[in-house]
Amino acid sequence: MTETSTPRQNGSKGKRSTLLGAVFLMATSAIGPGFITQTTQFTIQLGAAFAFAILVSILVDIAVQLNVWRVIGVSGMRAQDLGNKVLPGLGYVMAALVVFGGLVFNIGNIAGTSLGMDALFGLDAKIGGTLSAVIAIGIFLSKRAGVAMDRIVVVLGIVMIALTAFVAFSSAPPVGQALVQAVWPSEVDFLAITTLIGGTVGGYITYAGAHRLVDAGVTGPDQITDVSRSSVVSLLVTGVMRLVLFLAVLGVVAGGVALGSANPTAEAFQQAAGEVGLRLFGMILWAASITSVVGAAYTSVSFLVTFSSSLEKARNWLVVAFVAVSALVFVLLDQAPTTLLVLAGALNGLILPVGFGVLMFVAARRGDLLGGYRYPRWLLVIGAVAWLLTVYLGVNSVGGIAALWK
Repeated sequence: MTETSTPRQNGSKGKRSTLLGAVFLMATSAIGPGFITQTTQFTIQLGAAFAFAILVSILVDIAVQLNVWRVIGVSGMRAQDLGNKVLPGLGYVMAALVVFGGLVFNIGNIAGTSLGMDALFGLDAKIGGTLSAVIAIGIFLSKRAGVAMDRIVVVLGIVMIALTAFVAFSSAPPVGQALVQAVWPSEVDFLAITTLIGGTVGGYITYAGAHRLVDAGVTGPDQITDVSRSSVVSLLVTGVMRLVLFLAVLGVVAGGVALGSANPTAEAFQQAAGEVGLRLFGMILWAASITSVVGAAYTSVSFLVTFSSSLEKARNWLVVAFVAVSALVFVLLDQAPTTLLVLAGALNGLILPVGFGVLMFVAARRGDLLGGYRYPRWLLVIGAVAWLLTVYLGVNSVGGIAALWK
């Protein structure tokens, strides 16, 4: 990513801008078309009890991201470089898994932008997807691509939350019931919890914000406070979006409307706010998808560039190629490849415990990679508990791979 100067050169204003960009890069990477569909389906299925799953998943996600951002931030090294330090060659395996998963999911993100364009303007899917890809490519062709990316993900992230909050207000959800269910649920669905965790901190999403800080030079033990705060805020932003989307759909469901169409989120928004709600859904879906396109491309390429100085020099062109290939595959197939999406999701479930395990090992046993920094024991403990849960997710994901062979 081309930067004209680092935050330390620009002063506190430049640093704040970079931190905010990293927060929203991670958050908007997580908030993609799958996030929207997932949240809607679980709300229809569980009703107000889904609030508990959201709360638990946010707490686990924070435990994961606190450790990921801190290890990468203190060491000043990307995840794949730490992997190679722990076990030579492991970083290349991590990179291959993340890049493959990111590429396949990016095809799905392009598909999401086309659906958003269709809901907004009635554009043909191929035209909407291609136009969105061109917009994403334009960001990375900018002379100050890093600054442009930071600003765009922040603006679109705020727009998504504001528009969804408006629809949530219009649907008049039973907020009191949701609050009670958040701490005393009538039903606990562990599948919903694990699915939310995997969808929020799985694959490339885990490293999006932390790698952005490494690229911008916000690293080292002296940056711990800012890095840790940013990691928590990024999950809270994601959680707020999940919450308002949940409330928007819950209001419609609680009102007795049966959402049975092929696109229940669009139907819910239309029920809540009429034709305006449908257009808002298009804007939200497009914003969620285009920011995920940007996040997937940027983070996936960040796993490649440290292996060669020539790759680092060609970083922006690699990102452009990544987006272009995703768009080309979408246009040729006219849909996201379902089988590949299942495989990519399963691989993301595997890379989470592997990559997170590497970072926790560095935190516990490789103080030399952290510049002598003494890692907090309490953070190691919650990280270990969260890692065990990611192992459980990884074991479940193997079933997705096995299903492809049937």
